[in-house]
Amino acid sequence: MRAAGPLGITLGDAAGIGPEIVVKCWHAGLPAPAVVYGDAGALARAAGQLALPVTVRAVPGPGQAAHAPRQIDVVPCGPALPGDLPLGRVSAQAGRVAYESLIRAIDDARAGRIRAIVTAPLNKASLHAAGLDFPGHTEILAERTGTRDYAMMLANNELRVLLATIHIALAEVPRAITFEGQLRAIGLAERACRQLGLARPRVAVAGLNPHAGEQGRFGTEDRDIIAPAVQAAREQGIDASGPWPGDTVFMRARRGEFDIVVAQYHDQGLIPVKYLGVDEGVNVTVGLPFVRTSVDHGTAFDIAGQGIADPASLRAAFELALAMQGPARA
Repeated sequence: MRAAGPLGITLGDAAGIGPEIVVKCWHAGLPAPAVVYGDAGALARAAGQLALPVTVRAVPGPGQAAHAPRQIDVVPCGPALPGDLPLGRVSAQAGRVAYESLIRAIDDARAGRIRAIVTAPLNKASLHAAGLDFPGHTEILAERTGTRDYAMMLANNELRVLLATIHIALAEVPRAITFEGQLRAIGLAERACRQLGLARPRVAVAGLNPHAGEQGRFGTEDRDIIAPAVQAAREQGIDASGPWPGDTVFMRARRGEFDIVVAQYHDQGLIPVKYLGVDEGVNVTVGLPFVRTSVDHGTAFDIAGQGIADPASLRAAFELALAMQGPARA
C-alpha cells in the first residue's frame, strides 16, 4: 500500500543551493502535496532574491500544511539560522540545521506522517564542523532507522545502478567483496526495480576486475565470490546474471538488455550515470522502511545565491519518489 500524506522535502545545507532549487520547484508547481523540513528564513530569503511570488509559512508539522498554490509550508528544525548566513561557505550552524531537518523527516516518515523523503544536498564539511561524523545522507538514514541492509541506487531516464560498496577507499574494495554482500546487493536491486513497478527485473552484476577477471587471470573475486552469489540469487528466483565486464555492462543496460546494474564500487557505478548528465539524475537509498530519493549533485557552494541553480534533479527526485511502490508491470 502506498503511504498517505504529503512528501517531505529536506532543505539540505542552507548555505548551498538547496533553498533556491526548492523555491524554483515550488514556483513551477509540484505534482503532489509536499512540506519542507528546514529553516523558513532561508527559504524566504531565497524567494526574495529570486523575485518569485512564493510565500513561506512555518507549521508545527506536516499535518498542519495547507498545500496552497505557491505557498511553501515549512516545519522548522533546529536553531533558526541568522539572516546574514554567508552563502557558499562551510557553516557549523547550517550543518546542524540540515542534520536536524533530516532527523525530523525520518521520524515523521517512520510514523507515517509523510509518504516519502526527498532530500536537497548536504555538505559533509558543514556536518563535520557541527560535530557530526557522517559521510552523508545514506549513513544517517541507516543509523536512525536501524537499517542494516541498504544500498545506494543512482537512476536517470536511461540507466539504473546500485552500488555494492559505497564510501570506502578503492584499496579496500576487494576485501569488501563478499558472497553475502553480493547476494544482498542483488536482492536490493531487484527490490528497487519492483518498487518502480517492474514485475520481473533483470539484474546485471558488474565484475570487479578487467574482463570480469577472465576466469581468474586478472583476479579471483569475480570467479570465486561474485559468480556464486549470482547463481545463488538465481536459485532464489531473481533474474540475475553476471559478472559482466564493467566496460560494457552499463552500455548494454542503457540499450535495454538489463533493468539495473549492480556496480562493485563507487566510481564504477557513478561515472556512467553522471556522464549521461546530472541534471535529471536521482539518488535512492534502497532498503529503508520508506522511500527516500535525493538530488544527484552537491551543495554547489560556487554558485550559491546567484540564482542560476538548476532544479531539474530535485524535480526528478520528487517524481521518482511518487513513482516508487507503484503497480508492477512486466
